Amino acid sequence: MRASDKAYAALRDDIIEWRLAPGTVLAEVEQSERLGISRTPLREALSRLTAEGLTTTAGGRGVVVTDISLEDIDELFELRETLEGKAAALAAERGDAATFERLRNELCQAPSLISAGDPARHDYYGLVGRLDTAIDAAIHNSYLAQAMRSLRVHLVRVRRLAADDAERLTAAAAEHAAIAEAIAAGNPRLAEAATTLHLHRSLSHVKATHTPQ
Repeated sequence: MRASDKAYAALRDDIIEWRLAPGTVLAEVEQSERLGISRTPLREALSRLTAEGLTTTAGGRGVVVTDISLEDIDELFELRETLEGKAAALAAERGDAATFERLRNELCQAPSLISAGDPARHDYYGLVGRLDTAIDAAIHNSYLAQAMRSLRVHLVRVRRLAADDAERLTAAAAEHAAIAEAIAAGNPRLAEAATTLHLHRSLSHVKATHTPQ
């Protein structure tokens, strides 16, 4: 792995997991020493992060980690509904029914993972990630898939702003199971509707439990 790729991956992970909080100045000397690379690959990494919207240049302060406001969350979910609703519909038209039926069955068992707490709860997030990956593969549209992958980077940050309670996760698992079931059934309208319902409930939860950073 190139030094710039290594730095990009490390910084990106630190940002989306809130180890680098909004407003943190990513000083070149400090970050170069921390990551064990020279400043040239670090600059390349910072440029990629800025292109993704995870960092920005702030005048004389240099590069800083961007903030996420409630207004940003509204805008992200507007885009998410457009992209993910269309993707679910396309997956229902083009995807392998057996793949999504297996995912539906696993998602129906997800409450046992959620109630077990960490680290089992991470297995639930991994299962949701597998559903996302299956949808990306099923739609056979590389541009739409790339747009959704870029959006998900910000959505991971958003998730950290909300209370991660078992009740909401259990409801979300059922909503994901409904999406997978509609796709497996080859019903694009139902897949899109199930996705829209899940997103509306997720947005309401995030806004109700939002914790300012």
